[in-house]
Amino acid sequence: MTRTDATVVALDEAFFADPHAVYATLRTTSPVTRALTPVGLSVWLVTRYDDARAALADPRLSKDGDRLAAVLDRHTVTSQRRVSLAAELLRHMLNSDPPDHTRLRKLVGRAFTVRAIAGLRPRIEQIATELADRMAAGPAEVDLLDTFAFPLPMTVICELLGVPDVDRTAFRGWTRSLLATDDDTLERTAAMAAMAQYLVDLVADKRARPGEDMLSAIVAASEHADRLSPDETVAMAFLLLVAGHETTVNLIGNGMLALLRRPDRLAGLRADPDLTPRAVEEFLRFDGPVDLATFRHTTEPVEIGGVTVPAGEIVLVALSSANRDPARFPDPDELDLQREAAGHLGFGFGLHHCLGAPLARLEGDVAFRTLLARFPAMALAVDPAALTWRSSILIRGLTRLPVRLDGQQRPA
Repeated sequence: MTRTDATVVALDEAFFADPHAVYATLRTTSPVTRALTPVGLSVWLVTRYDDARAALADPRLSKDGDRLAAVLDRHTVTSQRRVSLAAELLRHMLNSDPPDHTRLRKLVGRAFTVRAIAGLRPRIEQIATELADRMAAGPAEVDLLDTFAFPLPMTVICELLGVPDVDRTAFRGWTRSLLATDDDTLERTAAMAAMAQYLVDLVADKRARPGEDMLSAIVAASEHADRLSPDETVAMAFLLLVAGHETTVNLIGNGMLALLRRPDRLAGLRADPDLTPRAVEEFLRFDGPVDLATFRHTTEPVEIGGVTVPAGEIVLVALSSANRDPARFPDPDELDLQREAAGHLGFGFGLHHCLGAPLARLEGDVAFRTLLARFPAMALAVDPAALTWRSSILIRGLTRLPVRLDGQQRPA
């Protein structure tokens, strides 16, 4: 039966600190409900697994960037709280529907097949070993995000795309600002503008001096086969760089935190490294790196979970909530490394299922094997209650993850 739900959820700092507690209530009382983002944007939140999976595959929930901009213009978010979007970064796969989405995804799809990614394992293992060596030679207490979780996937994707070493730190700063959800719109607008200009220049450089990297191949395809517009070329670089490292950074960070808070699970995985691929799937389900899927908007009235969402509304699918729905995963709040977690929505579902999922899974496998083997005494360096989470409606990730490599854990 169709109904209207008056509940409005605030996506605020308290929500970011513990979204799972909010989701547990919503799945029971208001599984499809209105929510308000920190900048005042009214959206619809979908929290149950079956509803989320159906919504992710529903063509009436569009990803078209031009139509989304028109929808946003009709919502009452003041101009002072709106980020000024760089047009060069918007025309990518996550902001498109078929046939444009099909064309864009096909262009890079071959580079991200399971077989193609498997060939990267020796280089990823080499990078992970070098990072672990550097950690072992340094202080006993480190921020695991800075020393390992960020540089591993960032190095891999930058090597794939041909991004110079010297530019990677700046790119991380721009990304963190862009993915934040706060009132500092000037900072986020500046980060987007800087990133856009950098990528425009990088694409121009690849056009003038092509290499053996993926971005050079994308630029060549845009010129010789007329398959990408100039803006699409820059936007593709943007999407691959951002999505190519953010997911894995937080997969490693969230997964290691889950293990360090459960010594028995940590010991079990260390004793049986061949369990790591299954453990990675459980980390993605239990506390995955993407909390809410990127914006979708209704092109007509759509019934979701018994609630009719009108046309022209923004819909956010809560992947983290779906992955802890007890109707789909028994004892969902337990970290079970033996669980068959297939079917989780950590990488989305449907047409927009994460293209880089094979790469993230491989990087996660290498990362956890390396860290557990090299640092058997690793422990949290702070009380878990002191850890803070990023203010982002998209990313589920820690701001820092201080650990002691020698196992000398501070008292709680």
